[in-house]
Amino acid sequence: MRDVLAEAAFGLFMERGFERTTVDDIVARAGVGRRSFFRYFPSKEDAVFPDHERCLADMTAFLAAADDGDPVATVCDAARLVLRMYAEKPEFSVQRYRLTREVPGLRTYELSVVRRYERTLAGYLERRWAEDPDAAPDAALRAEVIAASVVAAHNNGLRSWLRSGGVGDAGAEVDRALELVRAVWSEADERSVTSAPAPAPVSEDEVIVMVARKGAPMWRVVQHIESALGGA
Repeated sequence: MRDVLAEAAFGLFMERGFERTTVDDIVARAGVGRRSFFRYFPSKEDAVFPDHERCLADMTAFLAAADDGDPVATVCDAARLVLRMYAEKPEFSVQRYRLTREVPGLRTYELSVVRRYERTLAGYLERRWAEDPDAAPDAALRAEVIAASVVAAHNNGLRSWLRSGGVGDAGAEVDRALELVRAVWSEADERSVTSAPAPAPVSEDEVIVMVARKGAPMWRVVQHIESALGGA
């Protein structure tokens, strides 16, 4: 019934426009009562995005089962679940993208959905880093920043594919964008800064030698310097 209602709603949105379509129109097209509509969808906006709840549940389950490996790579893989959802129905996805661009209310709703994905990814990252002595002091901030980066990169690749009318390889667009995130934020980069052992405490006359790979994040360089200086 959920799929029947979603199909009826979207068909009417495309024929009449979102604003001119009422819930009564939708249930009449689907051949059910108003109560049936609100059992599945709290609003017309929800009927435009009927598959996001399932995708969020799939993402949550995927992350719950991912206890090891590079956390940044894991959230990138989790973001690809959203891509897979769009790629399953390319024609519908392209039509929905165009409809969403035309209706301000739908753009606002879409942003709220994107934020839920972002919070899910950030929550996973924060949990993974909570017990890491190097990451714990700024785990929440790093989690929010990296989750936002993953979502922004994924959406950049996805929208590029949608703007093309669903032509070409959506996965290639998204993979290229997510690879940039991994290059900047992955644990490989986090471990790319090493420092020479320093006796404690460090006096003003002592010298700290720091070795960093080219392209290492500056925040990690600073963190290791502070660690070598004993938090001074």
